[in-house]
Amino acid sequence: MVARNVRLLREQRGLSLAELARQAGLAKQTLSNLEQGTGNPTVDTLFSISTALGVPVTRLVAEPEQVMTVQRGDEVVWDQRAGYESRSLDHVYGSGVIENYLVRIRRAAHDEGKPSEPHPVGTLEHLYVISGRVRVGPAEAPVELSAGDFVRYPGDRPHVYESLDGESLVHIVVSVPRVQPGTGGTNLARTHGNDRRNDRR
Repeated sequence: MVARNVRLLREQRGLSLAELARQAGLAKQTLSNLEQGTGNPTVDTLFSISTALGVPVTRLVAEPEQVMTVQRGDEVVWDQRAGYESRSLDHVYGSGVIENYLVRIRRAAHDEGKPSEPHPVGTLEHLYVISGRVRVGPAEAPVELSAGDFVRYPGDRPHVYESLDGESLVHIVVSVPRVQPGTGGTNLARTHGNDRRNDRR
């Protein structure tokens, strides 16, 4: 599990094995053994790798389906600047394709609402609710969100989009770590868009 998480996070950031080892202050062979599942990393090693990757150490040791971040709109602190306020949603990493969507989610009929198919391994979806109330995320553990809320969840397993308030409007950023051979960003975007249309219209 640790080997898979480290490899996926490294590839999402476009880092070579040697570069991540350098940033983490580790020998390249140590990191290589870890990614192959043959190493036995110490706690200090895991903390060094998580710091270099810019993630909590729990991202290295948690099952991917448990890696979900929810940010409630009414709990957010806005950063005050001269003439404007800003709110950080999340960091988006990807060495392959970054896709942006505005999606209208309609309340599903009784026989609709089936989960969307998983995307390539390592895909993350970052979803911000503009209006309405929705239930979204991994099919086995979706979360209910309202306008102003944000969630990040794995897109490489079945996931759902359901409006709880008639029609809801959301903004989705999809980060795919690597483009598969023979697959371009346009084709991937078309597939993702068709999932939305087929499931919600």
